[in-house]
Amino acid sequence: MPRVGLKLNQIIQTAADIADRQGAEAVTMAAIARELSVRPPSLFNHVKGFAQVKRELTLYGVKKLHESMQVASNGMIGDEAIFALANSYLQFTREHPGLYEFTIALPQPRDEEIDQEGNKVINLLIEALRSYQLSEENALHAVRGFRSILHGFSSLEQKGGFGMPLKKDDSLNLVIKSFLIGLKQMN
Repeated sequence: MPRVGLKLNQIIQTAADIADRQGAEAVTMAAIARELSVRPPSLFNHVKGFAQVKRELTLYGVKKLHESMQVASNGMIGDEAIFALANSYLQFTREHPGLYEFTIALPQPRDEEIDQEGNKVINLLIEALRSYQLSEENALHAVRGFRSILHGFSSLEQKGGFGMPLKKDDSLNLVIKSFLIGLKQMN
C-alpha cells in the first residue's frame, strides 16, 4: 500500500535535491528513502525501480531547463535572445548541477517523451536563430555548436576548471560574441 501523502513528484524532487547538493552519483534509492524518512522498499510502491527514477529525473530536468530558457528569452530575437538563452542555460547548470547531469545522459533505449521535451529546447534555439537567416541545415549545426559551447563552459566551471582571476561571465559573453560573429558569416 503506497504511503499516504507520498507521491512520485515528491520522490523525484527529493532525488533532484540530492543530485544538486551531492552530485548525480549520490542519487540512490537508499538516499531518497533516507531523505523522505521511509524504508527503501516503500519507494517501490511508487516507482518500478531506479531506472524509472533516472528517467523521471531526466524528464524533469529537461522540462525545467526549457522553462528557464523560455522565460529568459521571451519576446527576444537575434543577439539579445542568444545571450539570454546562454545566460539562462548557465544559470540552470549553476543552480541545478546534479539535475543537469541527468539532462545530458539520455536513457537508452530512447524515450519519446524525453525526446519531445528535448526538442522543445532545440526548437527554442532554432527560433532564436531565425533572424540570422540560416539554412535549415546550418541552423541545426549552429544549435549543436551553441549547446556544445554552453555544455563545455558549464562543465569546466563545475569541475573548477576556471582558476584564472577573470570573471567567468565575461569569458562566456566573449565566447558568445564570437559565436554570433561566426553565425553572421554563415549566410
